[in-house]
Amino acid sequence: MFAVVRTGGKQYRVAAGDKIVVEKLDGEAGSSISFSDILLAGEGSELKSLEGLTVSAEIIAQAKADKIIVFKKKRRHNYRRKNGHRQQHTILKITAIGDHKADDQPKNNRDAGAEAPAAQA
Repeated sequence: MFAVVRTGGKQYRVAAGDKIVVEKLDGEAGSSISFSDILLAGEGSELKSLEGLTVSAEIIAQAKADKIIVFKKKRRHNYRRKNGHRQQHTILKITAIGDHKADDQPKNNRDAGAEAPAAQA
């Protein structure tokens, strides 16, 4: 199941188990948060009702983006300004969409039929 949520003035398409980076939200690492501003939800090509639907997420970390250098110059006027900026953001892991929860164990397709055939002499 997927959903489109709005936070920080942007829209994100999420599914259970996804990790996303959003604008800074209040909360400590390890705390949980829920989004009620859901624009769209569905499974496959079918759309689901949004009544009472919430998206739950866990805050993984509060971090900063890479530094951006802002340099202004007006030639022949001895005007130069150099400034740096690091935007703060929050890294989230989507734990559930409505009643659909994320699988805690990742699927490993290599272990399903990875038995090598025995060498025949």
